[in-house]
Amino acid sequence: MGKYQDFYRKSIDQPDEFWAEQAKLIDWHRPFDQVLDYSRPPFTRWFVGGLTNLCHNAVDRHLKDRPEQNALVYISTETGQQQSYTYRELHAETSRFAAVLRAQGVEKGDRVIIYMPMIPEAVFAMLACARLGAIHSVVFGGFASASLATRIDDAQPRLLITADAGMRGGKIIPYKHLVDEALRLSSHPPQKVLIVNRGLDKEMAITTERDLDYASLREQHRDDRVDPVWLESSEPSYILYTSGTTGKPKGVQRDTGGHAVSLAASMRHIYAGQPGETMFTTSDIGWVVGHSYIVYGPLINGMTTILYEGLPIRPDPAIWWKIVEENKVSVMFSSPTAIRVLKKQPPEFLHKHDVSSLRNLYLAGEPLDEPTARWIADALKVNIIDNYWQTETGWPILSSVPGIEDTPRKFGSPSFQVYGFNLKLLHESTGQEVGVNEKGVLVAVPPLPPGCLSTVWGDDTRFVNTYFSTFETEMVYSTFDWATRDEDGYYFILGRTDDVINVAGHRLGTREIEEAIQAHPNIAEVAVVGIHDELKGQAVMAFAVAKDASRTSTPESAAQMEKEVMATVDKELGAIARPAKVHFVSALPKTRSGKLLRRSMQALAEGREPGDLTTLDDPASLELVRNVIAQWRKE
Repeated sequence: MGKYQDFYRKSIDQPDEFWAEQAKLIDWHRPFDQVLDYSRPPFTRWFVGGLTNLCHNAVDRHLKDRPEQNALVYISTETGQQQSYTYRELHAETSRFAAVLRAQGVEKGDRVIIYMPMIPEAVFAMLACARLGAIHSVVFGGFASASLATRIDDAQPRLLITADAGMRGGKIIPYKHLVDEALRLSSHPPQKVLIVNRGLDKEMAITTERDLDYASLREQHRDDRVDPVWLESSEPSYILYTSGTTGKPKGVQRDTGGHAVSLAASMRHIYAGQPGETMFTTSDIGWVVGHSYIVYGPLINGMTTILYEGLPIRPDPAIWWKIVEENKVSVMFSSPTAIRVLKKQPPEFLHKHDVSSLRNLYLAGEPLDEPTARWIADALKVNIIDNYWQTETGWPILSSVPGIEDTPRKFGSPSFQVYGFNLKLLHESTGQEVGVNEKGVLVAVPPLPPGCLSTVWGDDTRFVNTYFSTFETEMVYSTFDWATRDEDGYYFILGRTDDVINVAGHRLGTREIEEAIQAHPNIAEVAVVGIHDELKGQAVMAFAVAKDASRTSTPESAAQMEKEVMATVDKELGAIARPAKVHFVSALPKTRSGKLLRRSMQALAEGREPGDLTTLDDPASLELVRNVIAQWRKE
């Protein structure tokens, strides 16, 4: 473990020298004057004074050495389309898109919301924003109008980019009516909506003064040239909203220079990808993995990146391995949930295609259980690398680092702390470091390395209070995850310490879901918990008190009420947040001070003891929960 250990130690002991070396992996229009300004803890400014541009680093700089190499390969098993774009073609499309945005008045510092399916224009849009120095905020296409509206009001965008529809599992999912409703609900709607019309939604409504057709504007600006706008390293590149423990989502703000350097370094050291090779990341651009490892990371590294619209089991469960074979994929990134889905399929699909080009399969988004890791490793005969990180960090916190040293891996562990992250495991109440194999809260000692969030958009106080105020003993960044570390230094992630649920790698705040459920007129009170789920890691379970108890008094009426509640969540937040089950009770267990005992309810739902109940106000309320769960198990 010596080689990586030396590399890691240098990143902690000599950070200026270490990161100045990594910064050579990208182009700088003007060199930086200072590697790190940490004069205002916990805020960091990396590569101070340096001017650069994300789009230039992802596209323009490769025109010299690899103009005819594929940059982006789009594959849709939903529409049957496949399209490749060389770096030269990607440059042209991005420049056209930037010209369209510029013609609508978009300039440096403006926000642009991108609410798009997995189509090439979504990537062009992201890169075009970066080219202009505009700040993009991609909102996952599965979110409902109310969720989109809250993000619009927080970001206050000049423009919103969308498509007529997406597709999933062969079904058309119209987007435009959701956008129209979001703008109606919003206090700060953008003046213009740019629409990529795929021809899927034949009934799409157009608002004449507001809605713009991308295809006709692209034609109009076909030959326009837009040069990159050079940004100071610390200027924001994008906002990505992540669920918090309060109902209002947090806008994770990413800088420009630190982001580019951290991704360039991670592509070499962690993902061990070489320029000219192909990377296939099965995420969505609405999530951080899509930002870092579908769009920016592989392109900054001069690789070919695959943009996939479709499911892992359509047209059959061999589709991903067919893509690997046909595109000679060497680096692949997916999630434990996706692998567990494939595990349920007939095993012959794993052996239909030649995957010998694949060196490493990376899995992240939720804890990777040992049986799943062992199963896919044995089936594919490739290295499985578990890595752990967050929307906030933008790149891995824990991982093995095969680009530096191919250390032995342990199933169930994302290995070691990644260079740049100075980690500790702290006792939740004393704040002291815990011992070997003892459970603690995983924290990072600031300054955080390049590429991590620089603040919460528009709210420095929330940034400090949310992430750096967990412990009174010292100022540390809290991941809000429990973990242990064994005698060999391997970390094991155990789950959340806060009220965020991780469903198939998608982070959902309990408060957000509770607020959505309470939008139903017959819900008086509700508590939402995440419970263990074999397939998705966690599932959402709700315990609700109805205003009119007669509407839930029989199994039939309760089932009808549950349907209505789920439809309400679909409307307020989107189907992604829909509870797996809604239990109706006459009272919820609380402490004497009125705090909901979510952990006790979660424990009962998972078949565990409810823990310390000394603060419980009404013991009968917990029995109600215990009884409905016992009944549910019988069913």
